[in-house]
Amino acid sequence: MKHIQDDIRAYLTERNWNNLRPGDIAKSISIEAAELLEVFQWENPELDAVKADSEKLAEIRNELADVFIYCLDMATLLDLDAESIVREKLEKVKSKYPAELFQGVQNSPGTEDIYMKIKQAHRNQGNA
Repeated sequence: MKHIQDDIRAYLTERNWNNLRPGDIAKSISIEAAELLEVFQWENPELDAVKADSEKLAEIRNELADVFIYCLDMATLLDLDAESIVREKLEKVKSKYPAELFQGVQNSPGTEDIYMKIKQAHRNQGNA
């Protein structure tokens, strides 16, 4: 991830974009995330169907890249180590949603109840 952030820093510097406002980048992240959502507007295909649709995958790749680039822009400009913040958050999420609670649970409509119960209990304990 360090090499990507080095490339991002060079990209920003070459364009004199190395003083962008974090709020503007956050807005761009949200806009690009909305464009990713637009790929799924009016439909909600299963994972295998998306994987089998080369046109949809191309759109997803494009929009995901935009989201990732803006996220890395922000991390780089704020001197945050993207790999480290992702790993730290992943550890928190693994603790919050222990794998053993999801063993044998199908990822299908209705199973979000388990997720929401865990999330609410976590929030009731004063955690974010």
